[in-house]
Amino acid sequence: MNTIVDEIPVAVEPAAVRAWVDGRTVFTELHDGRIVGFPANRFRLLAAATDEQLAKVRVEVNGYALRWEELDEDITVPGIVAGRFQLPPP
Repeated sequence: MNTIVDEIPVAVEPAAVRAWVDGRTVFTELHDGRIVGFPANRFRLLAAATDEQLAKVRVEVNGYALRWEELDEDITVPGIVAGRFQLPPP
């Protein structure tokens, strides 16, 4: 028996279309419509940031990274979605 596959599935890494902060939680809306949030205290530099510094998040690298210029911090969107954080939950 032969099987013909017309389409090869392509894995697409999640990418952000926007990011924002509410309280001390960072949210990102993904290209597929999902919204993912994580507490800032899961990353050393973000945990130490002021509320004003934390709010200055930008989406960079075609949606594959979140950037805080003033803090010199970059976090990958695929890493966030996969649950890869620097620090354990409190």
